[in-house]
Amino acid sequence: MPISSAPEVLIVPGLHGSGRDHWQTIWEGTNPSWKRVEQRDWHNPVLEEWVTALENAVRLSSRPPVLVAHSLGCIAVAHWAVRQQTPGVAAALLVAPADVERPGRAAEVAEFTPIPRVRLPFPATLVASENDSHCTLDAARAMAVAWGSRFVNAGCQGHINVPSGHGPWTEGVALFQELLVYAAAGAAPACVASGTSTSFPVCTS
Repeated sequence: MPISSAPEVLIVPGLHGSGRDHWQTIWEGTNPSWKRVEQRDWHNPVLEEWVTALENAVRLSSRPPVLVAHSLGCIAVAHWAVRQQTPGVAAALLVAPADVERPGRAAEVAEFTPIPRVRLPFPATLVASENDSHCTLDAARAMAVAWGSRFVNAGCQGHINVPSGHGPWTEGVALFQELLVYAAAGAAPACVASGTSTSFPVCTS
């Protein structure tokens, strides 16, 4: 499933990384030029280490990269954006952000709070699910508003990962391609209240 016309891309996984069946890994495997932002310890995240790793990866990119982040990776992108030293990110696809401020959050993500609430200096699309146990739809929408991101309600998709039944995630490919069009035009993606342009499943409960 190669993604055509893609610029340099950095994969930004979340807590515990993305295993071989995760859509991030599948996308990366079918697009050999893409790179993953690696962390020293995926299971015990240190905010400064995650931000520094992203900074280094952006700095080493040959041209402004597009970030493809999932879960805690989305929050790491936001933290990096407010303290970035290297400008030039083309755009970001932010999928199923983890609400690290929610009650009952995993203790290991506590230092990622508070979530930065500033406009991102690049076009972004935030994709959220109606039944994500790691983030309510309202919390995800609030992040999108604060970050100036396009908001896509993907319907009933869980955490958009392997346990929720996502492999290649073809709907995400379409959203990524749309984001590239906006980024190439230097425009901010338009807000989408629900997945009207794609066949997203709708929650019934």
